[in-house]
Amino acid sequence: MKYPIGIQDFEKLRTNGYSYVDKSRFVYKLATEGEYYFLSRPRRFGKSLFLSTLEAYFQGKKELFKGLAIYDLETEWKKYPIFHIDLNTANFREKDSLYTVLNDYLTTWESKYGARESEATLALRFKGVIARAAEKEGCGVVILIDEYDKPILQTLRDPELQAEHRAQLKAFYSVLKTQDRYIKFAFLTGVTKFGKVSVFSDLNNLTDISMDHRYINICGTTEEELKSYFKEGISELASANGDSESETIDKLRMRYGGYHFEKNSKGIYNPFSVLNTLAKHRYKDYWFETGTPTFLIELLKEHGYRLPDLNKEQVSAIVMSRMDSAPTNLIPIIYQTGYLTIKGYDERFKKYQLGFPNKEVEEGFLNLLLPLYNSAGDRSSFMVDELEA
Repeated sequence: MKYPIGIQDFEKLRTNGYSYVDKSRFVYKLATEGEYYFLSRPRRFGKSLFLSTLEAYFQGKKELFKGLAIYDLETEWKKYPIFHIDLNTANFREKDSLYTVLNDYLTTWESKYGARESEATLALRFKGVIARAAEKEGCGVVILIDEYDKPILQTLRDPELQAEHRAQLKAFYSVLKTQDRYIKFAFLTGVTKFGKVSVFSDLNNLTDISMDHRYINICGTTEEELKSYFKEGISELASANGDSESETIDKLRMRYGGYHFEKNSKGIYNPFSVLNTLAKHRYKDYWFETGTPTFLIELLKEHGYRLPDLNKEQVSAIVMSRMDSAPTNLIPIIYQTGYLTIKGYDERFKKYQLGFPNKEVEEGFLNLLLPLYNSAGDRSSFMVDELEA
């Protein structure tokens, strides 16, 4: 089997014979039942690949979906103009960095759809190019924004620059509401959902599906999917480690499963760790080691958190699902980044019980981060920001 480790382009994945867990039914459901969506998931959980899948669908690339659930559901396969903004790879710690990135996207689109001299700001340019694209193509446009929150997350320790980014993003994203008549579909992803900051204040038309039971496994892998799509890989992994297939499933579940994004929901496996384990036939902390959250540890130290207590947190849904730009309660950021997950729900007090999702995360905290947390060394040495990994 060819495992799509690090592959985030749907067309590349499909044309080069990589294994693919079919999520196309979610594409069809989203496209036919609504227009504006937001999804929060931890890093390396497949958000970028899902956006790429949406892009291929709205480009009308029917041939890429042959054999998938959506192939027989969709009958039109209509092509729409698409504005896809990916904020994954940029460094937003420099002044004017956000402007540079957005300006580059706008310049590309304006070369195709034109520009007006009076459109002096990023927001006005975005507004204008959406309208012209819709009028030129004779249909609504599709807007896909990957890691919408990255400029805010990268400047958590630079309030002045963060305020500049926040003001630019507020105006830019507000276009999604003001240009509603020209927009067919919009989908935003990120690690976090900001509450009190103004980034989302004008976007009350977004449907947040992050904790919607209908979309719990829109990203990540369920145990049923694991057994169905990776039967051969599980057999090879079992043989390589001298285990039975049943023992192998148990190991994968304990080590990489256990993510719950709503009460009483299916446990979700971390796809990045699972794919690496199946490909390399070795159990390692693949996800944890790609983004050691030393920056998060610094925040925990500053706010007086004790690591052993993280496995006993109880919070309300509204606290868990939102965070502020200058966080004082760190539980939302720890949950949304994937280091805690839902373990139970108290109906009487409407509280979620949180805890480590699996052994990879728990052992990573205890073995890799506890020494850093207890270190008496210089704080300046803790500069790796897992939120951007």
